[in-house]
Formats: sequence, C-alpha cells, structure tokens
Amino acid sequence: FFTDHQIFDRFHKYNLKSERTRNAKMALTLKELMQFQPGDFIVHIDHGIGRFAGLVRVPGADGSQQEMIKLTYQRDDVVLVSIHALHKLSKYKGKDGEPPRLSRLGTGAWERMKERTKAKLKDIAADLIRLYADRIRQKGFAFSPDTFLQQELEAGFKYEDTPDQLRVTQEVKRDMESARPMDRLVCGDVGFGKTEIAVRAALKAAVDNKQVAVLVPTTVLALQHYKTFCERLRDFPVKIEYLSRARTPKQVKELLAGLADGTVNIVVGTHKLIGKQVRFKDLGLLIIDEEQKFGVGVKEKLRMMKTGVDTLTMSATPIPRTLQFSMMGARDFSVIETPPPNRRPIQTEIHTFSHEVIAEAVNFEMSRNGQVFIVTNRISALENLRQLLARYVPDARVAVGHGQMPPAQLEEIVTDFINYDYDVLLSTTIVENGIDIPNANTIIIDAAHHFGLSDLHQMRGRVGRSDRKAFCYLLAPPLSLLPDDARRRLQALEQFSDLGSGIHIAMQDLDIRGAGNLLGAEQSGFIADLGYETYLKILKEAMREAPSSDELQVTSDEPSHSGSSPSFVTYQSTDIECDLHAYLPETYVPGASERMMLYRELDKLSEEREAPDTTALNPSPGGGRWEGATAFRRRLKDRFGPLPEEAEELLRIVPLRKLGGRLGCERLVMKGGRMTMYFPADKEHPFYRSDVFDRVIQYAMSHFKTCRLSEDAGRRRMTVRPVASVRQALETLSAILPPAGNR
Repeated sequence: FFTDHQIFDRFHKYNLKSERTRNAKMALTLKELMQFQPGDFIVHIDHGIGRFAGLVRVPGADGSQQEMIKLTYQRDDVVLVSIHALHKLSKYKGKDGEPPRLSRLGTGAWERMKERTKAKLKDIAADLIRLYADRIRQKGFAFSPDTFLQQELEAGFKYEDTPDQLRVTQEVKRDMESARPMDRLVCGDVGFGKTEIAVRAALKAAVDNKQVAVLVPTTVLALQHYKTFCERLRDFPVKIEYLSRARTPKQVKELLAGLADGTVNIVVGTHKLIGKQVRFKDLGLLIIDEEQKFGVGVKEKLRMMKTGVDTLTMSATPIPRTLQFSMMGARDFSVIETPPPNRRPIQTEIHTFSHEVIAEAVNFEMSRNGQVFIVTNRISALENLRQLLARYVPDARVAVGHGQMPPAQLEEIVTDFINYDYDVLLSTTIVENGIDIPNANTIIIDAAHHFGLSDLHQMRGRVGRSDRKAFCYLLAPPLSLLPDDARRRLQALEQFSDLGSGIHIAMQDLDIRGAGNLLGAEQSGFIADLGYETYLKILKEAMREAPSSDELQVTSDEPSHSGSSPSFVTYQSTDIECDLHAYLPETYVPGASERMMLYRELDKLSEEREAPDTTALNPSPGGGRWEGATAFRRRLKDRFGPLPEEAEELLRIVPLRKLGGRLGCERLVMKGGRMTMYFPADKEHPFYRSDVFDRVIQYAMSHFKTCRLSEDAGRRRMTVRPVASVRQALETLSAILPPAGNR
C-alpha cells in the first residue's frame, strides 16, 4: 500500500498554526522588543528624552484612581503621562550604544531641536513625495491573469505552500497584473520559500513574452539559482541562461545575442547583468536577490534600469535604509514568517576560539553522517584551520574554497560538497548567500565579531534546512573585551534564533546602525539626538507639511467624499485626558509590566487609521472595521476572565479617540463630570468650512441646555455636561457624527 504523497513524491500536508494564533504570537514578540523596563530611556514627543520610572496611581478630582506613566528628567523633574497618550512615547533607539543626555524641562531646547530636524527633513520629504508621485505616474506593463501553465507550475511544487507563501504569491501576482510598475520587497527568512515565489513570478512574465533578469551577488549563488530555475521550469517552453565570470567568452557572446533577439526568456546573473554590453529585447521583470550585497554604484544603475519594469527584491535581512523605506510605504512590503513544516530552530552558541569546540562540533556532525561549514573572514586563515582539522579530526574529508580561486574550480568544489564527497567545507563568506545543502547542519564562524549582523544571520541560514537539529557556533573573544556594537550583534543573533527571526534581526540592525538619510548616501545625525521612532514621527510630520503633489495626496488617510460642501476626513491624533474609571485594575491584571504591554497594544489600536464603527460601544464580533478591538477584548477575556467595568471603559477609549479625530478635536478632556472638545486653533483650518463643523453647530443649537460653545485665548471649544463615563462621551460624539452608512 502506498499513500498519494509517496506515489507523487509530494510531502504530506501538516497542520500549521492558524493565521490568528501566529499573528498573536508575532505581535507578542514585537511587543517584547519594545517592552519598557524601569530605567529605560524613553522619548516623549513633547518633552524629550527621560527615564521610565514605572506605573503609578494618581488620585483624580472625585477620588477615583488613575494609572499614569512616570518619567524623570534632569534636575529630578517628573512628567506623568496618561495611559491614553502612550502613542507619544517610544523607547529610545540611538545610532550606537552610548546613553543619551536627558532633556531639561522648561527650556525649549527639545522643541528647537525638533524644529531644526523637521526643517532639514522637509527636503527629504519633498524628494520622497516626488518619488511617490513618479511611481504613480509611471506606466508599466499589466501582465495577464494566470494561465494553465501557471497552475501547472504551482501544482508541481513538491512541498506544501505555507500560508505566508500563498499570501505573498498573491500579492506579487496582483502587483504584476496592475498597470503600475511593481516595486515590492519580500522579507523572508533563509529557506522560507522566497525562491519559489521568484520562479512563479518569472514564469508569469515569460508567458506574456517578457524577459526576466534575476540579479544575485555571487557566482556560486548564480549557479545555484540557475539550477533551481531549470529544475522547476524544465517542462515549460522557456529558455533559461546564466551570466557570471565562470562563463567562457563564447558562451557569454551567445547569451548576449539571445538576450538581444529575445530567444533567452530568463537570465540569472551577477552584477555583469547590468554591464554596458547587456541589451534586453523586452525586459518585463527584474528580480534582485539579497539587495544588501550590492554597492551604491550598482544600485544607481538598477534605479535607471527599473524605470517602467516590475521589480521584486528579496532579502532575509534588508539593510536598515531599505527596511525603513519599505516600512514607510515608499515600496510595497511583504514578510514571510511561517517556517516550512518540520523546520527546527538553529541552536546558536557563542564560544571563544578553541580546537576542542571545533573538533567536538565536527565529530558530532560526522557521527550522524552530516556535513559542516567552517567560515572565516580571511583567506590567510584557511590554511591554519585546515591544519588544525587535520591534527584533531584526521578522518574528516576537508575541501577549501574562496573567492580568489578560478570560478570553475570553485564551482567544482561546491558541487562535490553538495554530492557529499567532502565532510567539511572550509571557506570564506562565499557560502553566505543561497547555497542550499540540507545535509549540512553545523556551521562554525571564526572571528564572528568582525561580521555584520545581516552577514551572520545569512551564514547561519546555510544550515537547518532539513528536519534535523542544526547548530551554529560563533567563535569570538570574550564578550567583555569586545566593542559595544560587536557585542550587541552577537547577543542579538543568539537571542533571535527562533524560526522567522530575520525581520527581528533587521530591526535590531536598524537599531544598532541607524537608518541614515532615506534617499542619500550620507548618515544622518538626527537619530542619535532624537531616537529612531521619534525621528520617524518627525519625518512623517515633515511629509504632512511639505507641499503635496497634484498626482498624490500623501497627507490624507482616506479619499475625500464627492459633494458640494467640503468634507473633513483627516484622522488626526486626538489627545484624551480623563479622570474617569478607565484602566486595567491590579486585581484583574496583576503584573505592572503586563499591564504596560496591554496599554501599549491598545494605544496602537487607537492610532490605526481605519475609522471605527461608532455604533459598537461594546465592540462585538462582526463589526467589520472594528475587528482589532474585538480580538483584543476576546484575548483579555480568555486570559484574565470577564472584563470589569473599568476595563470595558478603557476599551471604549479606542473608538472615542478615532471619532474625536473625525470630529476635528485636537483634545478631549473628560473631568469633573463634563467633556470639553478643543477644536483647531487655526481659524483658517479646513475643518471650519466642512460639513462636520456644521454638524457640531447644529448639535450645540439643538442641545443648548447641555452644550456650550466658547472661545478663550483664540481656542474654540465645546463643553458638554453631564458626561460621567466614556460610554456617555461616545454616545454624545456618535450623536454629532453618525456612522458613515447612516449619513
């Protein structure tokens, strides 16, 4: 008896965790990255850099208790921040490990620094807006929908697609079928199926008679990708070639002729692909693998080459600027986080250099018929390591490879290693990108402190590509002797050894190195002064204030409604102050750090752009656009039991803030049994010419006994009483501005 997956040589489908469970787990991991600890440096967008001093309880005017965040500044000054204003706080992330200087309250120095930064960033913002507009204006080729060939290719994949692989494949296809040129970054951990997505996109382009260029950083990877593409597309009518320094002049000449006349459909190559002699007949798709390996000059040529061409960039650990650029929306961004079935985390250990560690690791791997990579950063060290292995592991078959060898010889060594003619491959970082050898499950990295974080993660990804337990040994001097950045890199790699941690490694790299100027080569000094997240916030403010283009309104979060009267639809951030009972009681969530994490998660829900369903005073399932709070409420109930009234009131703050933003409120104050809505100070603000302001006036006139409009020192406000709870406040705002479907 045989099962179907044995007959068809396909792997059995394993039950993967549900999408919701994975997302919740992912969110927790990201939250842990940002979790505040007492003594941490915290940036308040209005007051500057202070120290986190924990959660404190402050009595309200009516005797109620309010939970606040305590921050300390120079001269032991203290700022108490409401749990409803956590979006103004971020953990300080500077360019290096140096502790920042605490801000001094009341001097205006912080505001001046922000204004200086914003003025300089406005130039960057203007460039970014132009880049957005250029992308919108550009006309690309709209590929046709999937054909039977595409379905045949995807059905022939011998592994089961992970949920993330399916999602990202659909995103890439949707981009390709659009008339706008695709510019998508796929961030997926090593071995998580990025190459398969590239193969599918390449066939989709080839079916429409467009040529595909696959750009890779190394000769070895070019050969590996060439073999992968040939294997996957062997039954399809496409011609595949590869271009690298390993090809003979005759082969190169034939290949260039094939590209020029269109007989070559897909070409895999190193940076030779962007040489002057290379001419494509009709290039439709450019796939860039491991973009961080290419220099500035190559990227400038790519930028010219990409005009009107769909571009798919793949990386396990994008460089900080690429990651930041993508997170800000200048490029489309996809993350593959689901590991393939049966994949196990790689055990990562930091050791000082010793022959005992190396011999033990090699002997253990050989005892289970596996293979070992040993990587060093200097060609001169290879011979010493080979002699060490000959002395302490004499029965090991050792191959030596490095980039200065003749390409044909290097390819032969790698091929022989893949065919298990050797037990140990002793090499420089040529193995870093793309070599897929499931039988190699131990890697030893000598002088690990000399490598970058991305390099280390890439090299670790060469092992653990099967269902065997894999090991990565980082050999370096004692951590106490290393520079701060080198120590943080090694510790980050040891800490983030879980499957799918590539995005965390990239975020950590962003933290350690800083992001630099978005569009230029120079590094920016703002990040060390402001902290990374505050820098991003100020950049976004600068973008809002920069002149917008006619083609693209980057400042609006939602398209304007058509109609004779202007509609005010900008969702601005509304500050909320209240002395009402809206918090998580200690009797409900005992741990202060746990409450802090939940407050931050709830605050992020408040900052989401989508408008709430304002009818949902108690968020309930099926609310459509209100699923985030519903899921949050469900998780709270599942973990801690039925919600007390204080927690229910806290959850109602989320729709209240969003509705306040739609009503143009800069600030909502609920104290002493009344609610005061503060409107924009600028009398020329578009809010005052909108139908939303008309609704506020109408409500005030029809409820003149409970409402009062007033102006004090140029600030317009409306006071409503009595408002004794967040529920009442939400009901009041919902009465002024009913849900969109009811208008």
